Amino acid sequence: MRHSRKFASLAAVSVLAMTLAACGGGGSGGGSTAGGLSGDAGANLDGRGPITYVQGKDNSNVVRPLVDKWNADPAHKNEQVTFKEQSDKADQQHDDLVQNFQAKNAGYDVVDVDVVWTAEFAAKGWLQPLKDKTAFDTTGFLPATVATATYKDTLYAAPQTSDGGILYYRKDLVPTPPKTWDEMMGMCSIAKAKGIDCYAGQFAQYEGLTVNAAEAINTAGGVIVDKDGKPAVNTPEAKAGLTNLVQAFKDGNIPKQAITYQEEQGRQSFEAGKLLFLRNWPYVYNLAKTDGSSVVKDKFGIAPLPGKDGPGASSLGGHNIAMSVYSKHKATAMDFMKFMTSEETEKFYATQGSLAPVRESLYADAGLVKQLPYLPVLLTSIKNAVPRPVSPFYPAVTQAVQINAYAALKGDKSVDQAMTDMQAALAAAGSQ
Repeated sequence: MRHSRKFASLAAVSVLAMTLAACGGGGSGGGSTAGGLSGDAGANLDGRGPITYVQGKDNSNVVRPLVDKWNADPAHKNEQVTFKEQSDKADQQHDDLVQNFQAKNAGYDVVDVDVVWTAEFAAKGWLQPLKDKTAFDTTGFLPATVATATYKDTLYAAPQTSDGGILYYRKDLVPTPPKTWDEMMGMCSIAKAKGIDCYAGQFAQYEGLTVNAAEAINTAGGVIVDKDGKPAVNTPEAKAGLTNLVQAFKDGNIPKQAITYQEEQGRQSFEAGKLLFLRNWPYVYNLAKTDGSSVVKDKFGIAPLPGKDGPGASSLGGHNIAMSVYSKHKATAMDFMKFMTSEETEKFYATQGSLAPVRESLYADAGLVKQLPYLPVLLTSIKNAVPRPVSPFYPAVTQAVQINAYAALKGDKSVDQAMTDMQAALAAAGSQ
């Protein structure tokens, strides 16, 4: 499954990212140099042979057809790709990669990484630097996506798919989508009259909550850290953003069960006709249109996330494709990475999986836009999106946001206390 995100709050978080990144260490060790690279990164640069590609659950059946296409090419007779499918839980995917990197498992040749993991893995010396003999050409890629794959001015992964949060809404019940948060909350009376829930996002305590909390804070004019990279969530604006979510839970505009929602639970509720509005990623579009169980196939539309006075702030998400420094067959791995990010493949990501392309030219492809009319909205979302921290300490940063936002949503902490505690936890993360 894939999940990506201009505005002050996360732009500021991005500053924290760079501040923290400057403290990061790591590397692939010493040793002989090959192609301008040393240690594990300099080994096996010309290696060819079978490789394994590791990615999370292939919900939209995107990966298997691509792997089959690669393997069917006679030129790849001795360079077959095996697909190792992980779970659909981002946290489990992350931990699986960490365990195998720590074990220096040469069997994880090419891996799919969430954009927020790239810096962490690069800092620890696990990802092959894409320079010198393993250079990767990013011409034509959206600059925001290239930035997510870069750490300390070095490219460590190739942008594969991007992501921006969008609003799914029942156009049969709401012909014109809300432009502001208050307007959307006002429309919840329509949901109640129809006996369905009003709004849901991702509110379980995991990475999705960091995204949703950050979007709420940004949208209200708050910031997570200031322009100097210092935590700044303990402000009236940031508190107002989190309060919007807390109040919606109290009012029932966000159903109480949504405190357990990750991406899939919200999608399933929306497809079952139980939700008026859903904040989710582009992958939902194709599934909601084609799932046999979907009762909203021709009843929903999409729009930018509602904001304070207009469009809200999405978080930049998406996935990058990277090569392990421990791979024995790096030449094959590089060819496969180019194949998985080619214009043809990127178009397939969009048509088959509703995944946002990283090549800007595809957003102007008339045939593609006709097939996927949400693309112009999505491009605006991505171009205006805010990246989450590019930090080797990202796990600590996201935990600071998740734990305290979750406590506020459940009512275990007041918003004031949650923001005070979040401020302290962010400061601690930066001092590691």
